Amino acid sequence: MADDLVLLSDPAIAAITTVESGEPAIDATDRTSLRVDRREARYNPLLHYVRAGLRERLVRAEAGLPPGVHLLLVEGYRPPAVQLQQYTAYAELLGGRFPDWSPDHVRREASRFISPPEVAPHCTGGAIDLTLCTGDGAELDLGTEVNASPVASGNRCYTASPDISAEAAANRRVLGDALTGAGLVNYPTEWWHWSYGDRYWAYANATSARYAPLATDQVVTG
Repeated sequence: MADDLVLLSDPAIAAITTVESGEPAIDATDRTSLRVDRREARYNPLLHYVRAGLRERLVRAEAGLPPGVHLLLVEGYRPPAVQLQQYTAYAELLGGRFPDWSPDHVRREASRFISPPEVAPHCTGGAIDLTLCTGDGAELDLGTEVNASPVASGNRCYTASPDISAEAAANRRVLGDALTGAGLVNYPTEWWHWSYGDRYWAYANATSARYAPLATDQVVTG
């Protein structure tokens, strides 16, 4: 499915120039009504941090949602060490399951779910995993759980998957319209992953990236 997609493992993404803007990574919930889910906090206590420009656009997207519907942020900034661990574990899982795959093929297939560390959007603070919820925090149906892998979900995690319910497809459109309208771009193998200012956003907009990867201490002091 969708073999012509440009994935994060594509050399075109690594070739994108980055001109660091100097924007700090800040708490997404500070002086906003944005909601943060803590399901990934045991792996990443800094998940509620994002670049200032991304937070501004998330607030704008939230304001554009239908009444009673809200963004639920799952993970923003991800430390490089966490990214490396998660990518390595998934690549090893795929390599073990498909021993005939070459290393390059494993890298490409792994990047449908977890980015190679050297180009990882989450490490810049410019990417966010998120979903929709009601006013009381109940998640809406978007077809799969957040972070469902292509293998586990039968590719239903792909944003344009036809193999989901009409309700889930409608909710994906609501999410996509709000975030696209606020200037974010989607990673098409993950309906929940959106970004601004990173290399993938830059590729989609034919420009330079605004955000380079951040070390953990840059986020804490930012």
